[in-house]
Amino acid sequence: MVMGAAGSKLEKALGDQFPEGERYFGLENFGNTCYCNSVLQALYFCVPFREQLLEYYANSKNVGDAEETLLTCLADLFTQVQVMTERIWFCNLMQISSQKKKTGVIAPKRFVQKVRKQNELFRGYMHQDAHEFLNFLLNELVDILEKESIAANDSPDNTSPSEKTANGHRNVQPNGNHKEPVVTWVHKIFQGILTNETRCLRCETVTARDETFLDLSLDIEQNSSITSCLRNFSSTETLNAEDKFFCDKCCSLQEAQKRMKIKKPPHILVIHLKRFKYIEQLGRYKKLSYRVVFPLELKLSNTMDSTDSEYSLFAVVVHVGSGPNHGHYVSLVKSHNHWLFFDDENVEMIDESAVQTFFGSAQEYSSNTDHGYILFYESLGGKS
Repeated sequence: MVMGAAGSKLEKALGDQFPEGERYFGLENFGNTCYCNSVLQALYFCVPFREQLLEYYANSKNVGDAEETLLTCLADLFTQVQVMTERIWFCNLMQISSQKKKTGVIAPKRFVQKVRKQNELFRGYMHQDAHEFLNFLLNELVDILEKESIAANDSPDNTSPSEKTANGHRNVQPNGNHKEPVVTWVHKIFQGILTNETRCLRCETVTARDETFLDLSLDIEQNSSITSCLRNFSSTETLNAEDKFFCDKCCSLQEAQKRMKIKKPPHILVIHLKRFKYIEQLGRYKKLSYRVVFPLELKLSNTMDSTDSEYSLFAVVVHVGSGPNHGHYVSLVKSHNHWLFFDDENVEMIDESAVQTFFGSAQEYSSNTDHGYILFYESLGGKS
């Protein structure tokens, strides 16, 4: 499973520009697991996530935790990438002396088997959705960490079951009283808070409701940008006619204005572009190949305190193909100020300018089918 000449070329290209301990390994595809591989590469190069995962794995080994969960399988996979050196080159005696290879290929077999066991959605060999996989993976990790936290603090106050909210989790006592939620390291990295504000147009009373999110799904339009998509996401909507709002102060249905705002931005901002849209006339989903510019540096200007939160792009999961039911996934990652292209087993360095080729098509019909689908941004202001 050696990349051979391609691996040697990448090794030479990496040169001395990267830290000695960094690894750039391709992942073997088991028929249709490119959706999994592309997300795993993005998460591996999400440094805070990788560090927390490896720390978790080290601690679980220290306490002799033998239970094989999806979390431990993922941590074990990341650990393999960290420590893989001459082992992958052992079949070639001429290269045993090269004990610190930075490149190679790993087969994430145990992890994929665990994913398929945990969720029947991923058991077949049909084309899967990378965003659905990311959503499943993060929520599954949260569930595991919450249960472990509750078990570790086994007492009447925290042995209650957990209850999922729309985008997050909260603990609930058997009598229905809400407790403080368990905040895992997954929450600390990816979770942000949205505020849904509704203002009654009769009495001007503002009703605010907070909800958490691990990623933002944005509607897209032709020849737009992430900034304009975020602006539309936070735009004001008028509720009238059959959609009137029940105002508690007025005790009746009233016209109102509704707006969704980012109250607390996450440390890692994951943006999902809604490229697959159901078309009623066609009776099926269609892929939107729209050109949506995603900048290398992004500012959020719609937070509650009206201050800008600055982010830097470090990974992109790309959907390759013209439709939602077939195609391929690859990923672009930024590591130590250099961009790399991951296509299952194959890894190569690319110029930063190449990122622009994945914005999408300026025209509806184009031969370009490589489109940015999931974007990963890291806050430049430190951890939230």
